[in-house]
Amino acid sequence: MSVDSIFVHKMWNDHEISKMVEGGVPFPMLSDGGGKVGAAYGIYDAEAGVENRGRFIIDPDGLIQAYEVLTPPVGRHVAETLRQIQAYQYVRASKGTEATPSGWKPGKPTLKPGPALVGKVWEVWQTSMESD
Repeated sequence: MSVDSIFVHKMWNDHEISKMVEGGVPFPMLSDGGGKVGAAYGIYDAEAGVENRGRFIIDPDGLIQAYEVLTPPVGRHVAETLRQIQAYQYVRASKGTEATPSGWKPGKPTLKPGPALVGKVWEVWQTSMESD
């Protein structure tokens, strides 16, 4: 979502993003003309009429699970956003019985929260990274 029109989004996706991400952006891009949504999330700069780059992962209950706000000169990484969404979905489906280590991807080992994990996070994380 940005203050740009849906037409600008289409051009940006068709001529830029689709060259960087196969198939283009895999989710709808929305227009926030006037910056009302950006203002609600604290990323709209009314004086400049632009929004800082913000990424908010909101769960099905409407709770913000993750966010990142970057100033315009720094870009985001769509693959990392998608990886995080997959991790949140996985953890939610496990009903809290599993957690995902840093860099986790579907199919990789997860963590089982509890006393047995104390002092062994590094060992489990290292094992998951070796299987990449």
